[in-house]
Amino acid sequence: MPDKRSILFLALFFLTVNARSQSLDQKLQTAFTLLEQDAQCKYASVSLTVLDAKTGETVFTAHPNMGLATASTLKTITAITAFNLLGKDFQYQTTLGYNGIISADGTLKGNLIIKGGGDPTLGSWRYESSKENTVLKIWVEAIRKAGIKKIEGRIIGDDTVFGNQKIPDGWNWQVLGNYYGAGTSGLCWRENQFDIKLQQSGTGNKVKLIKTIPVMPYVQFNNELLTGAAGSGDQAYAFLPVKNSMFFLSGTYAEDLSKRSISAALPDPAFDAAYRLTDTLNRLGIVLEGTTASTETLLSVQEQTPQATQILVNIASPKLSGIIFWMNKKSINLYAEQLLKTFAWKAGKSVTTDNGVQVLQGFWKAKGIGPNALNIFDGSGLSPGDRVTTSALATILSSAKKETWFSDFLKSLPVINDMTMKSGSISNVQAYAGYQTKNGRELCFSIIVNNYNGSSLGIKTKMFRVLDELK
Repeated sequence: MPDKRSILFLALFFLTVNARSQSLDQKLQTAFTLLEQDAQCKYASVSLTVLDAKTGETVFTAHPNMGLATASTLKTITAITAFNLLGKDFQYQTTLGYNGIISADGTLKGNLIIKGGGDPTLGSWRYESSKENTVLKIWVEAIRKAGIKKIEGRIIGDDTVFGNQKIPDGWNWQVLGNYYGAGTSGLCWRENQFDIKLQQSGTGNKVKLIKTIPVMPYVQFNNELLTGAAGSGDQAYAFLPVKNSMFFLSGTYAEDLSKRSISAALPDPAFDAAYRLTDTLNRLGIVLEGTTASTETLLSVQEQTPQATQILVNIASPKLSGIIFWMNKKSINLYAEQLLKTFAWKAGKSVTTDNGVQVLQGFWKAKGIGPNALNIFDGSGLSPGDRVTTSALATILSSAKKETWFSDFLKSLPVINDMTMKSGSISNVQAYAGYQTKNGRELCFSIIVNNYNGSSLGIKTKMFRVLDELK
């Protein structure tokens, strides 16, 4: 009679042989069932779609037509739509010009006007051509070349190209004022954010605000931010009501955090761009007799934004492929929202987020993906009301594979869990979407969990166990 160790060995042997003989869809079914039956998913909605990336053939699906919040995996749809509608070499244009005349002594009897063209990268530190100092230098050189030594009028930031709607429908008030909740603008500047330097002072005590970078003399702070216990992380929030310049800082900032800095959203990026140019010219001795203004500040006194009659210089943005690279690598919500509005602008529609959504939905409807499968409110996935199916997301990923710009898109995706994929997370939502090669077969996938309980680390680990079957 065989002993117990021999029986156990034989059982393990046959289990291993059986596991190896299982097909990929069987392995995925087993792994998915374990995830769906896990205690963290007791009240959750879980969906997975895996396709052959080249052919679009279904490899595995589970609840593929369930509409779910995507979080930042929605950026992959926005990016692929942008490549299709705009082209990989598309560039935004920002114009510096003036109205009035320049007198013989170099006095501009009129206004300097920075006309935004929707470029989300203007003043960004991520690109050499778009850095704040680079842009300011180009503007100053153009002003000097025109012979302007004094300005009797104003320096105006004009963001009218993208309309007045800054915040997409469905965003929570809690995100407004934080850098990741920065609103859109026809004239963006420094990714519509600034930094607040902090000094902790013992658990439970108020955090001291040291300074802002850059200096922000035109905003105020109501500071209720407290020092959190070691290990509690960054739980600080900057609240900013729309059309306001008073920030409410609340939450906690752990005493052991070494960065000692949080980032907040600019209240009026067009004004800030004009303000930085004004400050630069003042330091160089070019006198501004008027004030700094923006479309928003002019509207507040019922004035229309004047139009430039003479152009001094145009600044082109990085190409679309470069914009999408950073949008996905760093999950920049602003870039996605600017692209969504650009869809409406290029289609000749009124530039609103809603019209951008309609253009996006219309493009994919023509390719067989209905609007109910792409029921979205924004382009970044920050809205908890977005509802997208994993089938639609994976199908769109598959469609990109045959395009000439696919390599540019693929480069934009981060590597997570040794897989090329975009992640997404908002409250009780975790999602992944991307590409993986298994035994020479190129696959694309989308997996989304909504309304899980427990830790985000726990659900990520369990989702990775499913995705590991694709390796």
